[in-house]
Amino acid sequence: MIPLDSDFILAVAPRFSGKNGDAQARIVGAISHCFAAVLDQYQINSRQRIAHFMAQVTHECAGFRTTEEFASGAAYEGRSDLGNTQPGDGRRYKGRGLIQLTGRANYRDIGTVLGLPLEEEPELAAEPENALKIACEYWQARAINDAADDDDLIRATRLVNGGLNGLDDRRHYLQKARTALAHLEGIRIALNEGGNTSVLRRGSRGEEVARLQSLLVTQGFQLAVDGDFGAATELAVTLLQKQHGLTADGIVGKNTWAVLPV
Repeated sequence: MIPLDSDFILAVAPRFSGKNGDAQARIVGAISHCFAAVLDQYQINSRQRIAHFMAQVTHECAGFRTTEEFASGAAYEGRSDLGNTQPGDGRRYKGRGLIQLTGRANYRDIGTVLGLPLEEEPELAAEPENALKIACEYWQARAINDAADDDDLIRATRLVNGGLNGLDDRRHYLQKARTALAHLEGIRIALNEGGNTSVLRRGSRGEEVARLQSLLVTQGFQLAVDGDFGAATELAVTLLQKQHGLTADGIVGKNTWAVLPV
């Protein structure tokens, strides 16, 4: 299980101050202890799946600063397609969750799955841990892991949003999530391999990255030697690893350095 904690979440989400910062700290603090375990329960457990989940959820919950939509919910009043058949249902069953659950019928259905009385107590859907599980149920019901496995941000966005609203925002968070996950993997490799060999990954910069790029060029890869470990360098590393039967994770540890010329 990839160790996803509050530091990981905050490495992807934008940072806020004042009341927004307090709200974000409360939500992230409440889910950090179970975040990895809950995602794993829903098979959101590969770097690709986690990155796409973070891209979508970070946008949907406004950077982890709310578990409830900002609007009143009055727009959903009388929506029989959502099961809102009683006066006040629009506001009562407004959007809640890290991916918003909306409408009496959906509250009833997800409440049954999670063993929570959401129809009777809709505010429970806004409690951070419940909000996380609601997002995962939504993700699983729509098979969004399949889109993540295909690295298809547009399909994942349509499944979450119904359209492509906020696509650039989601793309930005996807890249931040990939960088944060590569950082975690780099730490794991460094701990497992030991020694003083530099561990480089997407987002790394500096002379060691330039040295790596120069060595990759000697192996036939067409790269700019600019000291910036970006997408092209990650792809070259992944291809090199495949050529030598190594784990193709795009992260340069001792085993990858060993197959490069000195």
